[in-house]
Amino acid sequence: MQCVILAAGKGTRLRPLTENCPKPLVEVGGKTLLDHIVGALPSSVDELIIVTGYLGGMIEEYCGEEFHGRKVTYVTQEEQNGTAPALWLCKDLIKGRFLFLFADDIHGKDDLARATSFSRALLVATVPNPEKFGVVVRKPDGTLDLMIEKPKHAPSNCASTGAMVLDTNIFKFEPETEVNGEFYLTEVIERYAKEYPIAVVEENTWIPIASVEDVEKANKTLASKLETVEV
Repeated sequence: MQCVILAAGKGTRLRPLTENCPKPLVEVGGKTLLDHIVGALPSSVDELIIVTGYLGGMIEEYCGEEFHGRKVTYVTQEEQNGTAPALWLCKDLIKGRFLFLFADDIHGKDDLARATSFSRALLVATVPNPEKFGVVVRKPDGTLDLMIEKPKHAPSNCASTGAMVLDTNIFKFEPETEVNGEFYLTEVIERYAKEYPIAVVEENTWIPIASVEDVEKANKTLASKLETVEV
C-alpha cells in the first residue's frame, strides 16, 4: 500500500522554526514530524510518495531513497495552489487504495491501522473549535455526508484530522472550486463520497502542529505519554 504525504507548505505560522527548516523536519518530542508520521504507519504501507515544495531538497536529503524501511518517491509542487493540485501531481504514481496524510499532523498508530481496515476512510476528532478545521457531518450509517472547510458556523464539532484512505477513483472528480487562489481537497472529497462511501472513523490520538504554540503543547503531550508508558 502507498502513502501520499503532503509536505510542500512553507509553515509560515511556525516561524522562526521554519525560516531555515521545512515544516516536516521541525522537531517535536525529540523527533521530526516526518519521523513521527512515518513511524506510525501500518506495516501494510511499503511505499511513500512525498510531495515537497519549500526547502524540499532538505526533505529529500533527510529521507533519502528509503525512509523507515519504505521506498520513497518525491514529487515537487512548484506552485502553492492547494491540496487538491498537490494530490493530482501524484496521479500517475498511485495504484489502487492509498493512505493520504499531511506532514504536520501526528496520528496514533492504532488509529491509522483501523483506518486502513476500511475500503475508504476519513479519520476525525471532536474539537472545541471546529471552525478552524474541515468540519465533517455524518450520514446515519456512519459514512461521510458533508465536509466543509473552515466554516463560519460549524454544523458539528467533528473535524477532519487530514488522514484518509482513498483510491484512484478520486481522480474522476477534478478540482472545481478555487478559494483565495487555492483548490482544496475538501470539495473533491465531498463529491467523491457521494459515489464511493467513506467511513468516518473516530481518532484517539491526533496532535496537529500549526503554530509554535502547538509545538510547545505537543512536547508536553508526548512527554506525558512517554512517562505513562514508562510507568
